[in-house]
Amino acid sequence: MFKKLLLLGIVSGIMAAVASLIYQKVYASSLGADFAAIVKIPGIFISCVLGGVLAAVGYWLLQKWLKTKTEIVFNLLYTIISFASIVGPFAMKLPLEAEMPELFPGLTVPMHFFPALA
Repeated sequence: MFKKLLLLGIVSGIMAAVASLIYQKVYASSLGADFAAIVKIPGIFISCVLGGVLAAVGYWLLQKWLKTKTEIVFNLLYTIISFASIVGPFAMKLPLEAEMPELFPGLTVPMHFFPALA
């Protein structure tokens, strides 16, 4: 069961990474705000896959502990953690040479919800 959940976490992480990369391209082309030097492709990919794997491990642990209410508790915790993680983009200090820094949260905040959606 653990291997199946781990594989599911990796696949969902890859799906979230692909969605994030597509969103980054669309965001940059539509608004002209390119943050590729700050939000790098490997960082997006690694964080999404790592988030998927951690979610799979967390689900497995909850399943061991709770038995019956795993899905409800997991979804609640995952949603709370996803919302809490958006504090990072708002608190991040961008380099002075970054153009249109006010658009940075608009790029990164939706990316925090792609792993939960995947």
